[in-house]
Amino acid sequence: MGRDVPALVFTRDDRRQFRNKMHMCLDVLARMLRESRFDFERPQVGLEIELNLVGPGAEPAMRSTDALEAIADPSWSSELGRFNLEINIAPRRLTAGGPDSWEQEIRDALNHAEEKAAAIGAHLIMIGILPTLELKDVGLAALSENPRYHLLNEQIFAARGEDLLIAVDGVERLRTYADTITPEAACTSTQFHLQVSPDEFADYWNAAQAIAGVQVALAANSPFLFGKELWRETRIPLFEQATDTRPDEIKVQGVRPRVWFGERWITTVFDLFEENARYFPALLPLCDDEDPQETLEGGGTPGLAELTLHNGTIYRWNRPVYAVVDGVPHLRVENRVLPAGPTVADILSNGAFYYGLTRALVDEDRPVWSRMSFSAAEDNLHTAARHGIDAELYWPGMGEVPVTELVLRRLLPLAHRGLELGGMDAAWREPLLGIIEQRCVTGRNGAVWQSEMFHHLHDVIHADRPVALRRMTQQYIDYMHLNAPAHTWPVE
Repeated sequence: MGRDVPALVFTRDDRRQFRNKMHMCLDVLARMLRESRFDFERPQVGLEIELNLVGPGAEPAMRSTDALEAIADPSWSSELGRFNLEINIAPRRLTAGGPDSWEQEIRDALNHAEEKAAAIGAHLIMIGILPTLELKDVGLAALSENPRYHLLNEQIFAARGEDLLIAVDGVERLRTYADTITPEAACTSTQFHLQVSPDEFADYWNAAQAIAGVQVALAANSPFLFGKELWRETRIPLFEQATDTRPDEIKVQGVRPRVWFGERWITTVFDLFEENARYFPALLPLCDDEDPQETLEGGGTPGLAELTLHNGTIYRWNRPVYAVVDGVPHLRVENRVLPAGPTVADILSNGAFYYGLTRALVDEDRPVWSRMSFSAAEDNLHTAARHGIDAELYWPGMGEVPVTELVLRRLLPLAHRGLELGGMDAAWREPLLGIIEQRCVTGRNGAVWQSEMFHHLHDVIHADRPVALRRMTQQYIDYMHLNAPAHTWPVE
């Protein structure tokens, strides 16, 4: 959600005032968009990575507060669970510093944090869902100490009025109930940020939505949850269910879920913020002292606090972001579909593919979203989450096609072109997009390796399930530190 909140009880008057301020923020945003008051001359990219903390036996370690104190770096912050941390990598120009500088910056930050965490008996792992996580690990005691998460937990269950059903049918079948939102903490992601101009925001958001399924298929890294093998990217259905404020009766009335793909292509960023206000009641109706209209009239830049707080409690897979830096506002697309890991090399190749492909699609004369239904893009996301790199996805002009064929024949050349348009030469592009190419050629990614390694340990060596999951996770951590892309990891 982006900022701390106090522990309190909300009144009916709080909700009324918040709704009024939200609509005031929307009016101010509309005016700012008309008057082109945004920074987009030097667009930047950004990156957030969520991680798990584990103990010596690869079990979840509820040590986030201790780890943050040991790391002592403002780039790091708490997340929903006590076994989570998040790092926010400083924004930069896509081609700043040469081909290795961003990777080195990320690896240095992660290595420093690992060293400090190890001193208190914990270790970091970048993975979509921690395979050793058990249902007992995600109770109320595992919820972060930060008051905003406890308040969010209270509000979601107050809106829902009953326990959460978590149900996923995959390789195996999971049915369980949760009385807190802490299962959401099992979902750890990589989030790519892309600053864009207001005029181009809709095109970039539409492009990101169109390729979300492809991204997930290529980078799936979450095949296990609570000891069961489910979807290749189980993070997707788990996140959708773990924050759902709707009991069954409300779902059948057509009320939108708070984890939302959306329902249409957009024509302006305003569409998304207006949908937020129209469809979703406030979970955290906290009003800021600022009058955004007065600030704007006085020549200042309003923070639009109510709009941004509300936006942070609606979990779009591609989220609009309004932010103010050094008194200047800007807009970003926050791409949230990808799991964390397996390695920094894999993450940066995913980023190169995303940034390059969206740029190329935006530049096409006939955009892909004009040739593809929105529901097809959403279906692609869930098909990709279920089947991973073995998925068959729909693409205009190709029909239903294996995602590996789609990427090799059509999308990888476009990603190269988009990066070239962004100023990235071939010597830089080839190693990054070469990882994507080899994933497609080998049909292997993090989820495939996890599944194969588990079955080698469980079915061939006959380790029992908890032992196999633990040993697989420990081996994963070793390979993660080597930074060799996951498609090269052996199963032995």
